[in-house]
Amino acid sequence: MTGLHELKPAAGSKRVRRRVGRGDGSGTGSTAGKGNKGQSAHGKVPYLFEGGQLPLIKRLPHMRGFTPRNRVEYSPVNLAKLESLFEADADVTPKILLDRRVVRRKQDLVKVLGDGDFSKKLNVSAHAFSKTAREKIEKAGGTVTIIEAAKGG
Repeated sequence: MTGLHELKPAAGSKRVRRRVGRGDGSGTGSTAGKGNKGQSAHGKVPYLFEGGQLPLIKRLPHMRGFTPRNRVEYSPVNLAKLESLFEADADVTPKILLDRRVVRRKQDLVKVLGDGDFSKKLNVSAHAFSKTAREKIEKAGGTVTIIEAAKGG
């Protein structure tokens, strides 16, 4: 069993510090690894200094605002689109909207918006409805069903 006084770091985990500017025989004598003359050989140069050229950090535009991590994005579908795609008394679901290429991806959440005229009696199921969309669907004699979105992530 080894004692605490016999412990040593793993081989290769510790390096010997480079002693620069200690004579030509050391390999880092004379200019101490800074090259010949020039600004960086003579003094300190600020981090990211570009020789007086407008620095990259100032050339790029600032980032504006931020995106909340818990933001929910919906695929909008207007009532005018439903009016033109479906017959009266039809069922409208996100799956059917996906099949008819109104919604692009399977995992998209659908929000029905109230833009356009609406007169057909439809049974619409979606993840969200605007106030005007709900009113127009119910006024036309249709039904509104809200689908709970599965919490993922």
